[in-house]
Parts: sequence; structure tokens; C-alpha cells
Amino acid sequence: MATTPVVTVPAPVPVPVATVDEPSSGVFSFLTDNAITSIVNDTYSNLSERRKLMGLSNPGSVERIASEVQRDVLLTNHMFSGLRCDLQKFFSISPMFRLQHGFAMGSNVLPPWQLLAMYGNSRMLLQGTFSSDQSVSAMGNLRWTPKWVTRTQTQIDPRSPQTMLQVENEYTGDDFSASVKVLNPSIMEGGLTAIVIGDYMQSITPKLALGLEGVWQRASLGAKPETALSYAARYKTQDWIAAAQIHASGQLGATYWRRLSEKVEAGVDCQLQFAPGTGGAGMFGGIRKEGQTTVGVKYNFATSVYRAQIDSAGKVGCVLEKRVAPAITFSFAAEIDQWKNTHKLGLGVSLEGSPEELEQQMQRPDLQNESPPPY
Repeated sequence: MATTPVVTVPAPVPVPVATVDEPSSGVFSFLTDNAITSIVNDTYSNLSERRKLMGLSNPGSVERIASEVQRDVLLTNHMFSGLRCDLQKFFSISPMFRLQHGFAMGSNVLPPWQLLAMYGNSRMLLQGTFSSDQSVSAMGNLRWTPKWVTRTQTQIDPRSPQTMLQVENEYTGDDFSASVKVLNPSIMEGGLTAIVIGDYMQSITPKLALGLEGVWQRASLGAKPETALSYAARYKTQDWIAAAQIHASGQLGATYWRRLSEKVEAGVDCQLQFAPGTGGAGMFGGIRKEGQTTVGVKYNFATSVYRAQIDSAGKVGCVLEKRVAPAITFSFAAEIDQWKNTHKLGLGVSLEGSPEELEQQMQRPDLQNESPPPY
């Protein structure tokens, strides 16, 4: 029987291929491929890892360092006088669109009539206001990324010779906040005149945060620029928050907020001003000290909110907001100045209207988990 011969084919010999390493970033590679950049990147990466291991959280901004006391507990943003009525109409929930008519009588701050329109979604917020005194104000906020927000605000008032314009950019990091704000920028005189405010707040420990705020101001080209620097600190625990800020003008502000119970909050605000005396270097010279301390409390009930405060100047005030129906809220405000023997009274009502289908949309889980507009 004949056998078939087996032919062995030699394996192909690999041919070496020459490779050329191309630059990673072209002609600008020298900006990133150098020893200094490597050291900076390594240092920043090590600091970021250590900050993550410490469990730091965002401390908020320097501007809102005492918001729990000044904006929530005290009556600064809630006090009013005279008669007030607000009629609100919701046309859409997502995106949000509503109109509001405001009527006031006997108030030195609120105009007799005001129309407000607001539109917003998870990325933007637009608001415009027109008053019976022919003043117009507009606000526009845009969220570029989940951490970067741009806010603009302008106001035109015929009683004021200058229009107000404000532009702010805020970046909210994992453990810090930074913002730059420009007020009334202008180049009409051949140079830049504006007020520029920059602040930075950094968490040092899970409870302690430190911050800086710098101000650059130039009213006109004939005037020299003015600068100022202030320092801020905030200490936050589960039940209380203490904050302090020192301004270059000699002003010291300190606040203390505490949760007394599930429905009761209390706050103390102390403002001290150190100014040179007016009598020269003689008997009446030296530093003049002025200050005011305000103590407030807030009660959250099931259908109402009660706020009361008293300060060292002899003023006693209170504001009560009572929801008597799902769409009707009554407000009562009162303030008495013991030393000046003056008083203020305010009574307001707010009516909200929306179609039944919108009220059903509010209960949808997908809308409740949606990001709020960039306020």
C-alpha cells in the first residue's frame, strides 16, 4: 500500500515594522509634557484623593453664608406693611410657567400694581416684572453644567438715573464654591468702570469651611480703583450652624442658627461696626463702636409658619403665614419700635389657581425627581 508523503511548510518569518511615536498634542505639547505640569497634576490629584477620603461636602457660597438666619428665620425678606394681594396662575408644571398679579396699598416699598411672569425648566429660569410706576426688571439664569450656573439681572427704574445690570458666574464643586459677579460694567468712558466681586469658599473639615471675598470698584476713570478683602468662616453641625465674616471696612458680622426641635428654629444675628471717631485725636478721638443684635425664632406648624424677632434697637416684629385652603394663604405682619414710638401693620392674601390636570401632574414621580430651575 503506497503512503502519501507529508510536506512541511515553514512558518512565515515576521517582518519588523518601524513605528513612529507621534506627539500627543501637536505643537502645544510643550505646555503639558514637561516636569512642572506633571508636578502640578500629581499634586492636584493627590489633594483631590485626600479630600474625597475626608468626606467633605459643599459649604455654599460666601454670599449665602448666613442664609439660615438672615433669609429664613429673621423677618428681613418677610416683613411688609399695608394691604397686599397676590393672584397667581399656573399654566404648566414641566416646564414651569406662571403669571402673578400683585396689588398693594399703603406700602412704601411695594408698587400699587405689579405683573410678574416666570418660565423655567431644569436648565434655565426666566423672570420679568413690570410695575405701575413704569419700572422693569428681568432675570435670567442658565445652568451650563450641573455645577456651573450663570445668573443675569437688570432693572430699569425711571426714578433712578442709572440702570442696574448684574452678571454672575458660579461654580459649585464637591467641596468648594467659587463665583465672580460684575455690577454695572461700562466702557463708555474709554475704560472699564464696574464693581467686581469674587468669592471662594472651601471646606477644610467635614464641619469647618473658610472663605475669601474680594471687591474691586471703580466708579469713573477719574477716580482711583478701590479694593477690599473680607474673610469668612462657617462651622456646621447636625443641630446648629455658626458663621462669621470680617470686612475690610471694619465691620464684623456673626450669626448663630440652631434647631430647637423638629418644628422650631432659632437664630441670632450680630453686626458690629468699628469706625474712627469724629473728634480727632483728643478726648473724643479713638474708635467708635456701633452694633446691633437681633434674635429671632421660627415655628413650622402643619398649615402655618410663625416668625418673631427682637433687636437691640428696641424693635419687635412678627409675621404669620396661614394656609386656610390649598390655594389660599393669609399673611399678617406687625412691627413696633419702642424707642421711636412707631409701628407697622401688614395684611396680605395670596390666591393660587391651576387646572386640575396640573395638580395631578404634580404627583407624578418623574416630575418630583426632576432638577429644579437654577435659582
